[in-house]
Amino acid sequence: MSDTSSAHDLSFTALGGGDLPLSDFAGKAVLVVNTASECGYTPQYSGLQTLSDARGSRGLVVLGVPCNDFGAQEPGSESTIAEFCDARFGVNFPMTAKVAIVGADRHPFYVWIAAQLGEEHLPKWNFHKYLLDPGGALAGTWPSAVEPGSEKIAQAIDSALSGVG
Repeated sequence: MSDTSSAHDLSFTALGGGDLPLSDFAGKAVLVVNTASECGYTPQYSGLQTLSDARGSRGLVVLGVPCNDFGAQEPGSESTIAEFCDARFGVNFPMTAKVAIVGADRHPFYVWIAAQLGEEHLPKWNFHKYLLDPGGALAGTWPSAVEPGSEKIAQAIDSALSGVG
């Protein structure tokens, strides 16, 4: 159980190395999405990039979190993932190093999600989405099938960004 109240207390490793603390995004809304390059939902990278382009200037950060836990659909190295995302989808939003979501090696962000919402709200598959508000609190969660460009996600992002800027 995590007693962390804000996601801003947590950190990832950036794809390609280096620390990527969520506190770097304080004051912004962050859409955290566990990704995979060989998934049926992989085309959602396009929608995520569109969101980043459309709302980034207003304070949205899309954060891709590669994971190989669901169907072994992210088997590549970090350089392979980076090349794939750039060449195939023009991804320029931040990406983390591969993480575990399932099991004893679960990344602390997902430990925090389980503590906040319960184990049943952890991702069941690739491209599950969590929205963090500018203070680092959870502001929404959507399963894989909900497209990044959906009205539900747009409204939640706009609401989270309403006090930003």
